[in-house]
Amino acid sequence: MQVLRALDLALLRQRGHLLPWAPVFLAVGIAGFFTMRSEPGPPAYLAVAVAGALAAAAAWRWPGGLAALGWAIALTAAGFALAGVRAHRVADPVLGWRYYGPIEGRVVGIDRSASDALRITLDRVVLSRTDPARLPGRVRVSLHGGHDPPAIGPGQRVMTTGHLSPPQGPVEPGGFDFRRHAWFQGLGAVGYTRNPVLLAAPAVGRQGVFGLRMAMTAHVQAALPGDTGGFAAAVTTGDRSGMSAASLEALRASNLAHLLAISGLHMGLLAGFVYGALRLAMALVPAFALRAPLRKLAAGGALAAASVYLALSGGNVATERAFVMVAVALVAVMLDRRALSMRSVAIAALIVLVLRPEALLGPGFQMSFAATTALVAVFGAFRDGRVPMGPAYLLPVTSVLLSSLVAGLATAPVGAAHFNAVAHYGLIANLVSVPLMGVLVIPAAVAAAVLAPLGWEQPPLDAMGWGIRWILGVAHFVAGLDGARGYVPSPGPAVLPSIALGMLWLMLWQGRARLAGVLPVCAAFWLWSLSDRPEVLIADTGALVGVWTDGGRALSKPKGAGFIARTWLENDGTGMDQTAAAAMWPGDDPRIRRWMAAGGEIVHVIGKRAAAEYGDCRPGQIVIGSVPLTLAGGCEIFDPPRLRNTGSVAISGTTLRTARQMAGQRLWNGAR
Repeated sequence: MQVLRALDLALLRQRGHLLPWAPVFLAVGIAGFFTMRSEPGPPAYLAVAVAGALAAAAAWRWPGGLAALGWAIALTAAGFALAGVRAHRVADPVLGWRYYGPIEGRVVGIDRSASDALRITLDRVVLSRTDPARLPGRVRVSLHGGHDPPAIGPGQRVMTTGHLSPPQGPVEPGGFDFRRHAWFQGLGAVGYTRNPVLLAAPAVGRQGVFGLRMAMTAHVQAALPGDTGGFAAAVTTGDRSGMSAASLEALRASNLAHLLAISGLHMGLLAGFVYGALRLAMALVPAFALRAPLRKLAAGGALAAASVYLALSGGNVATERAFVMVAVALVAVMLDRRALSMRSVAIAALIVLVLRPEALLGPGFQMSFAATTALVAVFGAFRDGRVPMGPAYLLPVTSVLLSSLVAGLATAPVGAAHFNAVAHYGLIANLVSVPLMGVLVIPAAVAAAVLAPLGWEQPPLDAMGWGIRWILGVAHFVAGLDGARGYVPSPGPAVLPSIALGMLWLMLWQGRARLAGVLPVCAAFWLWSLSDRPEVLIADTGALVGVWTDGGRALSKPKGAGFIARTWLENDGTGMDQTAAAAMWPGDDPRIRRWMAAGGEIVHVIGKRAAAEYGDCRPGQIVIGSVPLTLAGGCEIFDPPRLRNTGSVAISGTTLRTARQMAGQRLWNGAR
C-alpha cells in the first residue's frame, strides 16, 4: 500500500504534463502488435478490448494519480487494436509464385529504384493465365535494359513482358521486412522487365493531382535541367526520379538527403514563409490591421498553403506526417494557444499513429518526432529558464546553430541504427545548406507557384536553381572529404526502444527523477557496442553466402544478389563493397566455395553444373545450393525449395535461426 500511495502522489505531481505520454503508450500497443510471432485472432482482440475498456472505466470512476495508469493501459490496448484494424483494412491479394509473362496495368506511380532504374507502379493489373480474384491490387516494375521511355505518364494503360515475384522477406533473420512494408503500401508483387514498355491505352479523362504533379515536374525539369531540376522537382512535387544516383549518394554521405524528402523542414519553412508574408502584407493596410486578427488570418492562409503543398507533393507518409505537425501548430495559433509545445507534438503524434500505425516502425516517423521533441524540449528549457542565447543581433545565427546541433544529435542514433552510417561532417553541411533552404529555395518555390499562371515563373525558378546548385556543391564537396562517412553495425532489437524510452523520460517527466532516463540510454549504447553479427548468413534464394572473418564479412560471389550483399555489409558496419568482400573468401573454384566455421564446414554450390557434379555430403557439413540439390548423406541442405519455407538463415556457432522463425506467421507473410 505504501508503494501505491507513493506512486499515486508522484503521478499527481505530474498533472498538467501527462498528455505527451499518450502517444508513447499508444506506440507501445502498436509495437506490441507488430512484435507478435503469430497473427492475433478474435479472442486476442476481445481480451485486449476488455482490458482497455475496464482500465478506462476504472480511471474514469476513480480519478487521481493512479488513474493515469488506467489510461496508459487503455491507450496501449487502443494502439494494439488500431494496428490490427489497419493491417486488415489494407489487405489485398499477394502474388504467391514467381511469374514471367505479359504485365498490363494503369500507371499510378513513377519513381526510381535504388539501382537508378525508372520504376512504375500499376493498378488494375492483368496477368496472363491468372485468376482475377488472385491478382494483386498493385505491382511495381523496374525498367531495365536501356528502355527509359519519358512518354510514360499518369493514367496511361501500359503493357510489357517481365518478371514478378512476391515481395521479399528479410535478407537476414530479424532484419527489415519488406513484405510487411509492401503490405501496408498495397503492393502485391514487385519485379522488373528488360523489354520495352508499350502504350496499351491513353489516359482517360483528367488525371487529377497525379497528372498535375507530373506536369509540374516536367515543367520544372525543363526550366532547370540536370540534378538541379531533379532536386527542385523533389522539393516541390515529391518526384525524385530526376535525381542521379551520384548526387543521391553525395546527399546521403553529407547528411543532406533529408532536404530531398518533403518533411517537417519543408512544410515548416513553407508555412512559416506564407504566414510571415501574409501577416506583413495585411499589416501594410493600417485600417485592416487595426480591426482584424492578423495572426489568426495569417495562420489560416498558411494552413491552406500547406494543404495545397500536401496535395501537390503526392501525399506520401512523410509529407502527411509533416502536414499534421504543421497543422497542429497553426491551429494552436488560431486558438490562441502556444504553437510549439509538447502538447502540440503529442497531438500530432497521436493523429499520425491513429491514421497510420505502421509509421511507427519507419525511420521517417522516428527521426521526425525525435528531432521535434528534442527541439521543443531544449528551446522550452531555454525559455523557461530565461537562459540568454547571446546578443539579439546574433539570435538568428545561434538559433540555427543550436537547432541543427540538437536535431542532429537527436536523430543520429535512429539514422545510424536504420542506415548503419554516420555522416561525420553532416552538421557542417547542414549549417551551410539548411538556412539557404529557408531564405531562398522554399520562398522561390512559393513565388514560382504563385507567378506560374501569369507565365512569370522563370525568375524565381532561376533563384531556386542558384540555391540548389550551392546545396549540391556542398554535398559533393563534403562527401569527397576523407572520412566523410563512418559505419556502425546494426543494433539489437532492444537498443532503439531503450534509447527512445530513456530520452522520453528525460524530456517529459517533471522533477529530478527525470535524470533516471540517462540509465536506459547508457545501457542501450553499451548493448550496441556488444552487437554480435551472425557467423554465417544464407540468402533466401541460396544465391549468396556470407561468413564472418577477422577482416569482416567474406562473400561467396563477387557479383549477383547485389541488394542482399549490400544490406549484409551495411548491417556489419564495415563499409565494404561486394567485390572486396568476395576477394576475402579463400580458394579459386568459383563454383564450389568452402569455409570452415565453428559449427562445421560451409559449402556453397553455385550453378546447375556444379550441383550436378557435387556429391560430397557428410555429417557436420552445411551445403547451400543456388539450384535444387539431390544429395545422400548426413549433411544439412539449404537449397531453393527449402529456403522458400525457411527464408534467409543466420548461424552463430551451433545456433541456427531462420527468417520464418523470427517473423512468425503474420498477414503479410501468409497467415490467414
